[in-house]
Formats: sequence, structure tokens, C-alpha cells
Amino acid sequence: MGTTRRMLAAAAALLLLAGAATPAGAQPPDRVLYEVRGTDSAQRDTIARSGADVLGVRDGTVTVVASPAQARELRAGGLPLSEIGDVDALLAERGAGKRTAGDFPAGDEGYHTYAELSEELSAAAREHPGITRLSSVGTSAQGRALHLLKISDNAGTDEAEPEVLFTCNQHAREHLTTEMCLHIVQRFTEGYGSDPAVTNFVDTREILVIPSVNPDGAEYDIAGGEYRGWRKNRQGAGTDLNRNWDYRWGCCGGSSGNPASDTYRGPSPFSAPETRAVAGFVDSRVVDGTQQITAHIDFHTYSELVLWPFGYTHDDTAEGMTAEEAQRFAEVGRKMAASNGYTPQQSSDLYVTDGTVNDWMWGKHKILSFTFEMYPRGAGGLDGFYPPDEQIAPQTARNDEAVDILLAEAGA
Repeated sequence: MGTTRRMLAAAAALLLLAGAATPAGAQPPDRVLYEVRGTDSAQRDTIARSGADVLGVRDGTVTVVASPAQARELRAGGLPLSEIGDVDALLAERGAGKRTAGDFPAGDEGYHTYAELSEELSAAAREHPGITRLSSVGTSAQGRALHLLKISDNAGTDEAEPEVLFTCNQHAREHLTTEMCLHIVQRFTEGYGSDPAVTNFVDTREILVIPSVNPDGAEYDIAGGEYRGWRKNRQGAGTDLNRNWDYRWGCCGGSSGNPASDTYRGPSPFSAPETRAVAGFVDSRVVDGTQQITAHIDFHTYSELVLWPFGYTHDDTAEGMTAEEAQRFAEVGRKMAASNGYTPQQSSDLYVTDGTVNDWMWGKHKILSFTFEMYPRGAGGLDGFYPPDEQIAPQTARNDEAVDILLAEAGA
């Protein structure tokens, strides 16, 4: 099934790359996929400031989705955009003949819908009652529970142990990240008592997992039986959740004020119920003046990167980040990247972003917070968000050692 899927995707890409013209009288596409080669960080900042949707970056090559107006603006600024094709046509070809309404396209059944994810979490809680506690941090814009699973040797008790938070699926189309959080759940429940490393961490840490911060967007992305390439939540025109956090929100050209943009930051910080709920939970973990959560990873796709704060400035140090703190981020980030083969760098080395979860986690709470951009490596176009389900197992297990490194650092 994976081979057939890749052949269809390749055929669609070749047809579009061949330059099929828009038929006379037809509406030009609203979203077009482009590639920009040989960019530096300043040029990537320019792309991000335009409100275009940066999909992936590798060795200076950027794949980006832009509206006609955004493309004109970028070209006027001297950026050489090479057109790949109409996003909606690419996505339609990507799911051609594989529709399963309300589910992942046929051939991708290994991914979990929201209902399937909910059942998996409930099953983990039923089967491992002594070390799990299932709850939620709140609800999404459309009323879905934002599940939280706590894993610890005395999960029903708030012990004086370092807490480590894993969040996934802030961006709707990044379904592999939900599988990453689910893999963490399965590993630390099923391996307890038999795997010495797992058992030690469960006995000495409180592991907190939110597998889908954006369940509404994730469900919308697959609702028609084919992928939509949807990024934002489903509140109004949608908000980019990872530009909606209340730290340097909208400060530095790293998000858009246009509701039509894929990087729309929302009308105000924490205007999205999802970010507000997760932040409220993190705030609640301040006990007797001390934040109990000491480390955090937010999983994204794609480009195979380990990123750390700050995203809003290119400076290595800034208000709230000393040279010693920046050095620790770099040391831990490089150690994790050495374990999984990702590239380690400060977030802004990719391009400037503002209102992000990592900046907020560190800027407000001094939580050692990282973003992992998962498989695939490089500028993979739209297909990079929808890897074959055969990749779920190897790409999630690939991060086991990195997760363990962070759990160990949480107690340092």
C-alpha cells in the first residue's frame, strides 16, 4: 500500500511540475506550493513575515505555500520562487481513489483518529490503573477534550518528583506527532516493570502527555476522506496555535495579523481555547512558588530538527536568557540530536517566530523546552506531512533515547 501511495504522489507531482496551465476562464489557485533555494536566515525571515506557510527547510532550500498576493510580494522582494503546483490539486491527487470519509485515506489506517486516540488512552488507563491517571486540561473550540495522561508510580498522588510534559499536534496536519505522543504513552505503560530504564523513570518522574492540542483541526484535515493540508485550529477562520502564546506575542514579524494567513496569531494572546487550556494547566503546576514541570518537548513535523528558545530573536542571549542558560539549551539539544540524527539549532536560526510555546515555557516558567521537527528530512513538500503509516513505528521509536535524555535532564 505504501508503494502505490508513493507512486500516486509522484505522478501528481510530475504532472504539476510539467507546468499544466490553468484552463481559460478558470480561477487561479488560492494556495500554491513553491520552492526557494539557497536562502539565508534573513530571507527566511522575509518569507515568514509575509504570512506564507513555511512547510520545511533543509540546507537553505525552503518549501512554502503562498497565496498569489504573498507570492507577488516575495518575488518583488527578490526571492526566486519556483512553482511546484496547486496545493489543492496536489492534495486531491494524493488521496485519489482512497477516500474514507471521516477517517484517514485508505492505506493510512495506522494513524489514529480522535475517537481512536481517545480509546487508546482510555485503554491505557484501564490496563495500568496504578501508574496512570487520565484527565483533560480543557476543551477545544468545538468542545473536544484535550486529553492529558499522567504516568507515574503513584499517578493519583502529587509527589515531589520532576514533571516532564510532552505535547503534540499543535498543527492539525502533523498527524505523526500524535503518534509520537501515543508511542510515549505505550512505552512508559507497557514497559513498566519489565524495562529497567522505563521503570526507573516512571518511579522517579511524573510524565505528562497531551497527545493532541488541536483535535478539531486534525479531524478537519481528514474529514473529507482526503487530506486538506490544514494547519490552524477551527475557531473562526482558524488560529495558528503556535503563534498564540503570551510571550512576545506578535512582537517581531514572526507571525501574521491576517486571519487568512496560515500563521495568523489570533486577535490576542491565548485567544485560542486550546493554548489557553494548556497554559492554564502549566500555570497550575506552580506549587508553593515553584514550577513542578521542569522539561518539555513539543513535537512537530517536519525537517528533522531539535530547536530551542528563543524564536523571537536571532540573539543567543536576551532578557530572560543568560549565556549559561543558552549553553545548557545547546548542550542538551545537541545531545538529543546526536541520539536521533536530527539537526540541533536555536529556533530563530530557522526563521524568526513569535508567540510560540517554547518561548513561553521558558520565558514565563523557566521550563527547559524544545521543539522536535520529526520525519522526513529536508524540503519534502506537502507529502512531508503525510508519511506512509509504515513510518510510524520507526520514526516514533527513533526518539526513545532523546526522550530519556530529557527525562534525565529534568532532574538535574
